[in-house]
Amino acid sequence: MPKIKPGRNHSSANRDSVPMSRDNPAPENHTVRTLLAPNTSIGQHFLKNPAVVDAIVQKSHIRPTDIVLEIGPGTGNLTVRLLEHAKKVIAVEFDRRMVREVLKRVEGSEHEKHLQMIHGDVLKVDLPYFDVCVANLPYQISSPFLFKMLAHKPMFRCAVIMFQLEFAQRLTAKPGDELYSRLTVNTQLLAKVENVLKVGKSNFRPPPKVDSLVVRIEIKNPPPAVNFTEWDGMIRLLFNRKHKTLRAILTTKTVLQMLQENYKTHLSINNIPVPDPFPDLKLVVEEILRDDKFSDQRAATMDINDFLCLLASFNSKGIHFA
Repeated sequence: MPKIKPGRNHSSANRDSVPMSRDNPAPENHTVRTLLAPNTSIGQHFLKNPAVVDAIVQKSHIRPTDIVLEIGPGTGNLTVRLLEHAKKVIAVEFDRRMVREVLKRVEGSEHEKHLQMIHGDVLKVDLPYFDVCVANLPYQISSPFLFKMLAHKPMFRCAVIMFQLEFAQRLTAKPGDELYSRLTVNTQLLAKVENVLKVGKSNFRPPPKVDSLVVRIEIKNPPPAVNFTEWDGMIRLLFNRKHKTLRAILTTKTVLQMLQENYKTHLSINNIPVPDPFPDLKLVVEEILRDDKFSDQRAATMDINDFLCLLASFNSKGIHFA
C-alpha cells in the first residue's frame, strides 16, 4: 500500500471506551441539534440535513448483528441513527469536544451500552474489528484514509464514505475520462466502487467550498494476486505522463536504468547468476510491448486487465517495477 502521510498531526494517545445501558428510555433531547462551533481548521463541517443522514444509513445496508465503525461523528447526528440499526457503533473522533457531545446525546438512552468512542487520529489508531464503515471525514485525509481502508484486515463488508465531489468521481472514472488516474486504477484494482448520493454544500454547517459525493466501497475478496507495491510502482510511472505512449515512457534512459537495477536485485534475491552477456533491456522492453500490442497504448485509455497483463509480461522476463 502507498505510504500514509497525513498532512496534519491529529494524533492523540487518549482513547475512551464507554459501555452504556439499554434499559433506560432515551431522553427527550437526544436528537436536539447542538450549536457547538465546528473547527474548520481540522476540516469539520457538520452534516445538518436529516434526509441525507437517513439516506447514508439506508445505503449502508446495516444488519442488526453488525458492528459499525463511524469516522468523524461530529455532533452525533449520524451516530444516533446508526445506533438504531446496528449491534454496536465504534466512533473515532479527533475533537474531544465532539467526543463529549456524542456521549451526552446517548447518555441514559437504550443505545448507551452499544456505543464506544475512540478519541484520536484515525490515520494512527489501530482500528478494531468492524463489519461496515461509515465516514464523513475531513477532505485533506481522503487519500490516506481510503488506502488505510483498502489495506485493512480482517476484511469488512463495505464502507460508505463521503468525499469531496471530484475526489469521489476519480474513484469511479473510466478509461478515457479526464479524471481517470493512478488513484482510480489503484482503487479499482482492490475494490468495487459505486456513487450512491451527491450531497450539496448547503447540507453542511458551515458549507464547504465544494459539493460532496457519497460512495459505497466493497473490497474484492479474494484480493487480486498481485504485489501491490510493484503494481503501484508501475502505475505511478505510467500515469506521470498518462497521455504518452508506453514505448515513449518505458524506453527512456532513466526508466531503463531503474528497470536494470531492479532486474539485478531480482537475480540476486533468487540466487540467479547474472547472464553474460547482460541483456539489452531496451530491446526486451520493446519486444514485450510489441508482442502484447502495447507499444502505442496510453495509460489514460488502458483498463485494469491491460495493466495486469502488462505487469505479468514484464515479470515473466524477470523485470520488476519495485
